[in-house]
Amino acid sequence: MASLKDLRSRIASVKSTRKITSAMKMVAASKLRRAQDAAEAARPYAERMGTMLGRLATAVGSNEGAPKLLAGTGKDDVHLLVVFTADRGLCGGFNASIVKAARAKALALKGEGKTVKIICVGRKGSDALKREFGDNIVARYTGIEGKKGIDFSSATEVADKVLALYDEGEFDVCTIFYNKFVSAISQVATAQQLIPFAGEEVDEQEEATGSSAVYEYEPSEEAILADLLPRNVGVQIFGAMLESSASEHGARMSAMDNATRNAGDMIDRLSIEYNRSRQAQITNELIEIISGAEAL
Repeated sequence: MASLKDLRSRIASVKSTRKITSAMKMVAASKLRRAQDAAEAARPYAERMGTMLGRLATAVGSNEGAPKLLAGTGKDDVHLLVVFTADRGLCGGFNASIVKAARAKALALKGEGKTVKIICVGRKGSDALKREFGDNIVARYTGIEGKKGIDFSSATEVADKVLALYDEGEFDVCTIFYNKFVSAISQVATAQQLIPFAGEEVDEQEEATGSSAVYEYEPSEEAILADLLPRNVGVQIFGAMLESSASEHGARMSAMDNATRNAGDMIDRLSIEYNRSRQAQITNELIEIISGAEAL
């Protein structure tokens, strides 16, 4: 049985930990609202841009003049995985879920004889993947989120690197991995093909009813795609960063809330054990005093 001094020390230590986890929970909650608003505000723009590019891509089809970002390289040999994680831990399974998805994809591609290259956005993803895929990591980015949140310039930096590698013929297919924000307690690990552009197909109901709108573009579809496809890479990466940031704060708030509750439960258990030990010690001392008095 632990001594009273050891129990007092453990209670004091757990109380200090509870103060820290409670403070981290409040900080994450304050950042979550801003990050959630930013992620939700970016979704309509990214979705509408993807829809418009999808219609343009359908119109262009496999024409010889189709941009490279749409037509692809014609090969499927080299894959680039862009993995978005956090720079810090203490956020539950947020980082582990993305690393697990990226690792599974990389192993599957290697099993098929493909070449895998990885860009890590976030320190935790880099630290986890470098043990097994250190030679495959071509770029690392940390400190993306500033005091005011995610900035589009950070997404542009990553997008420019991806586009530069593609222009140099360093890969054929690019896929991004990030956590999509659903709620403070729910984030979905998402894999999205970025290059070549994979637009959503026209809704079957629209095709059946003929209610889909018909657009005429000026200049040509090819010229618009050549200009918008590189921008779309930056937009999608920016959206993934915003989703990942909101998911991180939500996961950290939930994890710190659970940690604070667990610390409270532990303090209660230790306090009961301390009181019982103290009462037993007092009882033993009284017994010794009474026994000594009776002996006299």
